[in-house]
Parts: sequence; C-alpha cells; structure tokens
Amino acid sequence: MKKIILGIALLGASLIGFHQNANAQRRGASYENGLGLFIDAGNGGTYVGPHLKHYFNESDAGQVNLLFGNNTTIIGVEYSYNQPIDGANGLKWNIGIGPQVEFYSHDHYSQTNFSLRPMAGLEYKVPGAPVALGFDWRPWWTLTHGSNFEAARFGIGFKYAF
Repeated sequence: MKKIILGIALLGASLIGFHQNANAQRRGASYENGLGLFIDAGNGGTYVGPHLKHYFNESDAGQVNLLFGNNTTIIGVEYSYNQPIDGANGLKWNIGIGPQVEFYSHDHYSQTNFSLRPMAGLEYKVPGAPVALGFDWRPWWTLTHGSNFEAARFGIGFKYAF
C-alpha cells in the first residue's frame, strides 16, 4: 500500500513539474494544474480525498484521485476531453473515462476490486481567481467479484487552479 501511495505522489509531482512550461504549453486552457478536494457520492457510500487535474493542452486533461471512506481506499486515474461553453466565461463541459482500484479491508477480511469509471460533467473556473469547481456524473462499473454497475454516482471537485 505504501508503494501505491508513493507512486501516486510521484505521479502528482511529475504532473506539477509540467507547470514549468505553462505559458508555452497552455494554448487556451483556463488553467494548467488544479489541486484540491474530491467527493465521490451516491449509492454505495461516500468517498473523500485529494485530487490533481492537469491539462495537457486546451482540451485534454488527466486526473488522479486518492479517496477514502467506508473501510475503503480508492486510487483512480482518468482522461477527460474538455470544451468551453460559448457565452459562459469560465464554464466547460467534459467527458472522460478511467480505471480505478478499490482496496477494502474490515475485520480480517480484505478485497481488491478493479473498476471502470466513465464520466460527464461541468467545470467552472472562476475568472480572475485561482478556484475551479466541478460536478460530474460518474457511474461505477466494477469489473471483478461478480461485476456490478451503479449509475447513481456523482463527483464534486474543489480545486486550487494554477
């Protein structure tokens, strides 16, 4: 587990390292990196933890989540395609997908699940402030231990945008 957390930390540090070329690489993105709090809620429990979003260019972004709750630790990564909404300064729609691994442990029982998380949502970068807010619909499709699909899942993200 320590190796996984270290791996996530190294990935986050390398994504932040891309910030050195922000002005040359930005090409219209409202921000390049966002670091903050993510809440994943809906049927099946609520999970909370840090997340990092990095724009590779004006429309392509990657995100890493490390979430905790209900005796579970979740590590997820995703790709999203982002586009501005005409006439709505700072507002973008996005669609994406990514894998996640859930580690459950309680009373001498543990289980690891692999899931696929599609998502579709909105993100608002407050003009003139380093704040971004996001709301996503993100169904949860567990691929292991009997397979399960949960449509009623949503994500809320609060980020410091830089």
